[in-house]
Amino acid sequence: MQYQGVLRKMESELTEVVQYYLVFESDFLHLNQLIGKNLSINFLRYSCLHCKMEKKIFRNGYCFNCHSTLPQVGDWVMRPELSKAHLGQEDRDLDFETQMQVAPHVVYLANSSNVKVGVTRKSQIPTRWIDQGAHEAIEVVEVPNRYLAGITEVALKDHVSDKTNWREMLTNNLKDLDLLEIKEGLKPYLPLEVREYYLQHSKELEIAFPVEQYPAKIKPLNLAKDPFYQGVLAGIKGQYLIFEDGIAFNVRKHEGFEVALNVS
Repeated sequence: MQYQGVLRKMESELTEVVQYYLVFESDFLHLNQLIGKNLSINFLRYSCLHCKMEKKIFRNGYCFNCHSTLPQVGDWVMRPELSKAHLGQEDRDLDFETQMQVAPHVVYLANSSNVKVGVTRKSQIPTRWIDQGAHEAIEVVEVPNRYLAGITEVALKDHVSDKTNWREMLTNNLKDLDLLEIKEGLKPYLPLEVREYYLQHSKELEIAFPVEQYPAKIKPLNLAKDPFYQGVLAGIKGQYLIFEDGIAFNVRKHEGFEVALNVS
């Protein structure tokens, strides 16, 4: 069976085991049903997610021109402490930035390989944690805008990491951590202006991923260098497809790549 379309990040649904979907313009795949089957991926061409032109993807599924101008990929996305919409100050598009930035945000701790601190809009929980391959996570503070979340993350990352070790996450090399205890230990380091937003009674959420076999070693697949790959799908975690031979395909990193998929 063949499918063709432009890749976007996998959609997910939190159930007893996370359900994953790959959505194309006119079709979709329920990826959990493909585990144990042979899957081939053939890179056909680039297609910018915004302008749709066949131009090399620069980042986040966009060509260089679109990435340089679109408000959804401004610097405040990766560095939320740079957010200014709550002050009425525009970066690229104030209406868009106000919608995204002046909304409830959560600073959280997640454990995918080691404990990390992160920021997300409240509406993106638990999707953000699933995308990071976190098997457990807990909310630390809930604040009314992205700026406050950003300065909280900056303060806390002096004491815990803000990065995920994706190789350890994909090989399931997990550390047994008490997120509640770590959360309580970080409370004194919260900026003064966010301490009133501390979530005293938040609870850990545990997440199970559909992986039948974790590899001992991981090798990433880069379609720009190797445009064709075929293997048996062993599982899905974060935004990665994991194959029996240890190949890991980061779907999100390949947004804007048009591919043909064959399932057998």
